[in-house]
Amino acid sequence: MEIAKRTALVTGGASGLGAAAVRRIVKADGNVAIFDVQQEKGNALASELGQSVLFCLTDVTSEESVNKSIAGAREHFGGIHFCVNAAGTGWVERTVSKSGPHSLPVFEQILRLNLLGTFNVASKAAFAMSANEPNDKGERGVIVNVSSTAAFDGQIGQAAYAASKGAVVGMTLPMARDLAGLGIRVVTIAPGLFNTPLLAMLPEEAIKALNNSVPFPKRIGEPDEFALLVEQIFLNPYLNGEVIRLDGALRMAPK
Repeated sequence: MEIAKRTALVTGGASGLGAAAVRRIVKADGNVAIFDVQQEKGNALASELGQSVLFCLTDVTSEESVNKSIAGAREHFGGIHFCVNAAGTGWVERTVSKSGPHSLPVFEQILRLNLLGTFNVASKAAFAMSANEPNDKGERGVIVNVSSTAAFDGQIGQAAYAASKGAVVGMTLPMARDLAGLGIRVVTIAPGLFNTPLLAMLPEEAIKALNNSVPFPKRIGEPDEFALLVEQIFLNPYLNGEVIRLDGALRMAPK
């Protein structure tokens, strides 16, 4: 589906991988509604990129908040054609540690944001897309969910994070099958190590070790490489129901 003159909503679009996707979509002459809780960063990015970007203060775990933001984006741009679910967070805590068992409220919180938030936005975006006129290939929209290589190679302390991202992988095919009759494709990206603000906080030696851990290219990924894959998924009408690892052939060690 062509991006020009069409609208994407990007959760977590105020920073990191989400912001890279926002920039690439705008570069392709598309419109973007940023769904994020980072109001200052979101407004700054929208101001930088101009009228083709709208910031919507959004809690992806809230039905009311997501419904309000989708309604605002549709009113502003006239429709929703793409959805990128990049909102999420990580957590490190062992199943059992010296202080006791894993915190259940924290486990629930990680699943709520990474899994329930993704499904909440994806399902409501799909409903909005169902009102679109199909293009000449029968497409009404494309949804890109974001998992992680932790879904397959979860490390020590990543039980909550890996569970949440593994569930995003697990719902890719059934969601694609659910939405096939509406002409809406669903693809999941499972990124490996990327140069995000979180990784940038690590010491130089730690970053060097991470670069050396990737088989090829021997470096962590750049956010625009993630955004490039998002763009390619939008454009390629035969990509559907698939999970794509984007990790330079990296397979994570236990720790």
